[in-house]
Amino acid sequence: MNVILIGMPTCGKSTVGVLVAKALGYDFVDTDLLIQKREKRKLGEIIAAEGMEAFSRIEEEVNASLQAEHTVVAPGGSVVYGKRAMEHFQQTGKIVYLHLSCPAIEARLKDARARGVVMKEGMTIEDLYEERRPLYEKYADITIECDGRTMEEIVSLVLAALRRS
Repeated sequence: MNVILIGMPTCGKSTVGVLVAKALGYDFVDTDLLIQKREKRKLGEIIAAEGMEAFSRIEEEVNASLQAEHTVVAPGGSVVYGKRAMEHFQQTGKIVYLHLSCPAIEARLKDARARGVVMKEGMTIEDLYEERRPLYEKYADITIECDGRTMEEIVSLVLAALRRS
């Protein structure tokens, strides 16, 4: 069984993922890094050169084809747009939504475009949050509230929730 961490950019998927993987004795994979390695360029460069739709196809392909066991997976925040990828994750592990409020995300996320965040032109972080939140909730087996918590507290909550599930 795998553990798949979903949530908005800056919610802590990669940081929490590494710590959860260590605690469980699992491997860790950040699928954004797999995309960058495959495409030989940064996420922002892919989006700028190819557009959001092409990036979304690449992202879904990489995530839907990921073959892993006993692995904590941290996909990009936009993975929830890819139905095939999310169905693959549902079949291969527990999906944990790291929920962080929109104001907390806005405080952490300085330059969404440079970070490779998939956003339509003119869209605000709040617009993106409201668009994605129902998708995160739809796919989540477990939801962890992250506001006001340290990484260590979040990791403990994730591990406790996994033990109960």
